[in-house]
Amino acid sequence: MKILPRSAFGQTVLLIGMLLLINQVVSLVSVTFYFVSPNVQQINNLLSNQIKLAFIEGLNGEDSQLNERIFDTTGMRILSDAEAVKQGLNQAVPYQSWSKQMSYNLGGEAQVKITHGEPYLYWIKPPQNPSIWITIPIVGLGHGEGSPHLVYLLMIGILSVGGSLIFVRRLNRPLKALQEAAITVGKGQVPSPLKEEGACELIAVTGAFNQMSKGIKQLEKDRALLTAGISHDLRTPLTRIRLASEMLPDSQDWIKEGIVHDIEDMNDIIDQFIDYVRQDQQEVLEEGNINDLINDAVQARNIEENHNIKLKLAPLPKILIRRVALRRVLENLIENAFRYGSNNIEISTCHDKKKQKVSFSIRDFGPGIPEENMESLFEPFTQGDKARGSLGSGLGLAIIKRIVSMHSGTVSLKNHSDGGLVVSVVIDANKLN
Repeated sequence: MKILPRSAFGQTVLLIGMLLLINQVVSLVSVTFYFVSPNVQQINNLLSNQIKLAFIEGLNGEDSQLNERIFDTTGMRILSDAEAVKQGLNQAVPYQSWSKQMSYNLGGEAQVKITHGEPYLYWIKPPQNPSIWITIPIVGLGHGEGSPHLVYLLMIGILSVGGSLIFVRRLNRPLKALQEAAITVGKGQVPSPLKEEGACELIAVTGAFNQMSKGIKQLEKDRALLTAGISHDLRTPLTRIRLASEMLPDSQDWIKEGIVHDIEDMNDIIDQFIDYVRQDQQEVLEEGNINDLINDAVQARNIEENHNIKLKLAPLPKILIRRVALRRVLENLIENAFRYGSNNIEISTCHDKKKQKVSFSIRDFGPGIPEENMESLFEPFTQGDKARGSLGSGLGLAIIKRIVSMHSGTVSLKNHSDGGLVVSVVIDANKLN
């Protein structure tokens, strides 16, 4: 488990937070060393000098008249232990550092306690007379128990982090939009033009991406138009050839059947070209159950007596799918399994609730495919004829892979340990939109 964030947003916030923390620590140390400590020493010196002067005047704690005169002049009270307790000694907070400094200034062991409020009240037990407590009020040091500079530093830190979060979010918003648009392009779709915002570099990148998307869209239109034109122009002479073959004499039926068979193969190849270019982008996503599509495909195949399909269907949730496109995937895979594999095939489904993935697989019991040829079979115009005697244009698996990618899924081939080929399709239901 990695603790450090991997996103640019998280790393930037972490860096700014660490820099602010270091800045706050340095500021706190600097304030304490250059401001708080000198003030504390100065106050301790003033208090200790005031106490020394009182003892020079003959302070011993027993002369009530002298005590009153000192109080009227300086506000300093001299109290016995019992009187100090009555006046709130137990509520005062002891300070060890102040006690050490006061002991050094007075030349003996002294104790210092402070009652916070307005005014601050200092309790000092002098080494000259450990049986008394001297209270000295100090006005103007502040209110409450907290240090004002700590509050200021905390406010500065919060404002700095908040400002940096706004800045980083504004910086990452166009990057996030660019990432999502790039994923859309990877699925074979063309996203809407992105809003050009943010820093000048991001605006330039976004503008270049919009221009690229526009070029891809135009290229797809041109390719679709070119393929449609070629298919139309090819079908016309093929139709004339078929009509001409029908006029051949009965003695040449074998020639006529060969010509008709070749024409049908060529028409199938043309249809595959059109399917590959079309990509079924116009079909709208709708809720559906893949098990229903499988049952429909199997029912259509039951008309062929020599083809047997065994089903192992697990309960599946409804997900967003393009029904026509996904039905084409199932039909092509079933057709390939029967044509190049065996007359008996097996179709199974699975639902991974934890990862929110829906999958189905089609297994035949044929010769399989060499491992080194599997990845290349998904490339256009690639055939596995050495292993399975395949015919056609080599676009079947390329079309399947493109449709599955449109569903945020993956398709893979694997030879079964007991023989045959397994084609697996996994769809991530979380990424469908």
